[in-house]
Amino acid sequence: MKGTEHFKEIIKGYLDQRAKEDELFRAKYETTSRSIDDVVTFILNEVKNSGCCGFDDSEIYSMAVHVIDEPDLEIGKPLQCGIVVNHHVELTEEEKAEQRSLALKRYQEEELRKLQARNHRPKPAKAQEVTLQPSLFDNL
Repeated sequence: MKGTEHFKEIIKGYLDQRAKEDELFRAKYETTSRSIDDVVTFILNEVKNSGCCGFDDSEIYSMAVHVIDEPDLEIGKPLQCGIVVNHHVELTEEEKAEQRSLALKRYQEEELRKLQARNHRPKPAKAQEVTLQPSLFDNL
């Protein structure tokens, strides 16, 4: 799952939980015309406008609540960017098996490269024995 989709799920989960716990918020949340994409677009535009690169979870959650609380709030234009989420992502068993097989394949390829490099190293040349031929001028 991509970071942006995971981010949307986290924000939606937070808003759903908040609606269960807060009756006033639930009334606005259930009647809002804003989608989770609108909420995420607002958050991304606020983050971009702030100029900061990192935010605490509570800051992001408060932006999400703010966009639900204020129906006349300007959302902004959708941005093309990636989101890094600092929460643990759970992989399905199928994804885990796929990652294991990829890791095993990379390991095998690396070991094969090491063996091939070791076998293809040039062998050190043997020192050739140099025999000197006698010269007519040696005995002078």
